[in-house]
Amino acid sequence: MSNVKYIFVTGGVTSSLGKGIIAASLANLLQARGFSVTIQKFDPYINIDPGTLNPYEHGECYVTEDGAETDLDLGHYERFLNTPTSQSNNITTGRIYNNVITKERQGAFLGKTVQVVPHITDEIKRNFYQLGETGKYDIVITEIGGCVGDIESLPFIEAVRQAVWELGHNSALVIHLTLVPYLKSAGELKTKPTQHSVRDLSQEGVLPDILVCRTEHPLPPELRKKIALFCNVQINSVIEAMDAETIYDVPLLMKREKLDERVMSKLKLTPNAKIDLEPWKAFLGKLKNPTSEVKIGLVGKYVELKDAYKSIVESFVHAGAMNECKVKISWTKAEDLADGDLDLLKGLDGILVAPGFGERGFEGKINAIRYARENKIPFFGICLGMQCAVVEFARNVLQLKEATSIEMNPNTSEPVINMMEDQKRITQMGGTMRLGAYPCHIKKGTKAFSVYGKTEISERHRHRFEFNNDYLKRYESAGMIASGINPASGLVEIMELKDHPFFIGTQYHPELKSTVLNPHPLFVKFVKAAIEYSKV
Repeated sequence: MSNVKYIFVTGGVTSSLGKGIIAASLANLLQARGFSVTIQKFDPYINIDPGTLNPYEHGECYVTEDGAETDLDLGHYERFLNTPTSQSNNITTGRIYNNVITKERQGAFLGKTVQVVPHITDEIKRNFYQLGETGKYDIVITEIGGCVGDIESLPFIEAVRQAVWELGHNSALVIHLTLVPYLKSAGELKTKPTQHSVRDLSQEGVLPDILVCRTEHPLPPELRKKIALFCNVQINSVIEAMDAETIYDVPLLMKREKLDERVMSKLKLTPNAKIDLEPWKAFLGKLKNPTSEVKIGLVGKYVELKDAYKSIVESFVHAGAMNECKVKISWTKAEDLADGDLDLLKGLDGILVAPGFGERGFEGKINAIRYARENKIPFFGICLGMQCAVVEFARNVLQLKEATSIEMNPNTSEPVINMMEDQKRITQMGGTMRLGAYPCHIKKGTKAFSVYGKTEISERHRHRFEFNNDYLKRYESAGMIASGINPASGLVEIMELKDHPFFIGTQYHPELKSTVLNPHPLFVKFVKAAIEYSKV
């Protein structure tokens, strides 16, 4: 094996404990010590990827530079590490089985019975090691989705057992995240769920090296000692993970608990540099000490499920800190605006119309955009949000009353939003949209140029429909201009209004590239515009 170190993060007791945040925080600390680190997520569901999943099922679908539709945890990885991930960073049971079955059909296993062990576990391990074999990384952190004890997770846990054995001492370790609940009636923390979780993991042959214990109250020394004794770990390897004010506090909390030091000690790692967390601390200082506040309405289809817009929310956190401003999001269900009653939009300093698919909420989004346009309220539309802005302008300014997207009405006489040509021949749903990073040329003298400060950019996409260029001259003569164009296809990437303080719609998803250390300029300038509007 190479000199790459492998860290596996498992979870027990319950889902949503924050394996992704712990993995990202550890990676952040190790990166700050000079190591090259990447994180990958292995999900136990049978979908090839989350691209066809309803957001109610799995939250936001995060898209990487290379066009992979992935788990939302990859967004946390990128935001914490400020480095892009790829298709290799998110693997599902579906992909594993699909790869093995494809090999079987091609004759790779002629004469053999294909089984979970060794064939499925070998494929899982191949993916464990794939990023490490690129030569780019000192450390590969692998988060195993689900909980220990889940039937669908068993092949992954078995693959972890084999990998730890193969990699040998000092080359791999297992961090197990668990829960130490507080029983209010008893007035005490309980360790039994953690003990059972570790027992279940141990029964599968995987012995955790470090325990990270989620808790609402501090772990007293006697409780740490008890956990260490019953779970066969050293007492200084029992790490307290208290509920934090913000996820961005977690790296500093883990540093205080010396998680990174325990990992380096067990893996015999010598840091390449003195730890440097000053940029991170500076961000937190601005985040927690705002000098102003704005209220921005997020108009969307899934507002009751905040994870559906996770990257947008975090982009507002980054942009707010950059502007030393607290961004309060007013979650506005698009359907509630469909009848024209727009009282929900009063008192807002900015309106963002979110991406999405389907007809539900479409008319409400259009009403919200008209309100923003006519009242000169800062507006930002993303993907479908941009397309809604195009439809609204057509109906109410160009007087094309039948204007809509053919996604909503395939038989419309005014298809201002059309299906992309290369999408018309596609029949399969999974992974077939226009996905990943594409270049965009920005026209000088536009709002978009003032935001980016350059003419050539690259942004990530996830869509099937596009602005219909047959209408472009009519739009531009009426004051809505295409300020960003894909140089190869002529596809409109950015639409904006000339006579409006801030009115920009993007076909791409800028929220997917915003990080703590590099907030996306569109969000930064949108929040700045909202601050200016709030002073009027």
